[in-house]
Amino acid sequence: MNRPEPDSRDLFAIADLAKEFGISTRAIRFYEAKGLLAPERVGATRIFRRRDRARLILILRGKRLGFSLRDISDYLSLYDADRSQQVSLLIGKVDERLASLQAQLSDLQTTISELKEIKKLADERIKQAG
Repeated sequence: MNRPEPDSRDLFAIADLAKEFGISTRAIRFYEAKGLLAPERVGATRIFRRRDRARLILILRGKRLGFSLRDISDYLSLYDADRSQQVSLLIGKVDERLASLQAQLSDLQTTISELKEIKKLADERIKQAG
């Protein structure tokens, strides 16, 4: 069975993806080197397809949400596998990330409270000295 010729709207150059997502071509090449993207090659030119673009969206979203490249790689490795397995992995990773962020938030709230108390004591000392 012959594969239909791709529509030119289904093909992307590295510069086009970099511009669209506001990242460098170097970042895209880095994700390729890490095995997260696998564009086709025509000579030295990389040809990205819709699937590569979708994976790049997932990579960038994962990074923005604070997931490691390992977590993103694990998730993407299930991209073509059983959807329920992919969703289960995602739920686990999201739960881990939420727990981590909740702990960070708690630590930040404690630090802010302590700094406010220190500032209050310092302000009082200045008023007493003046």
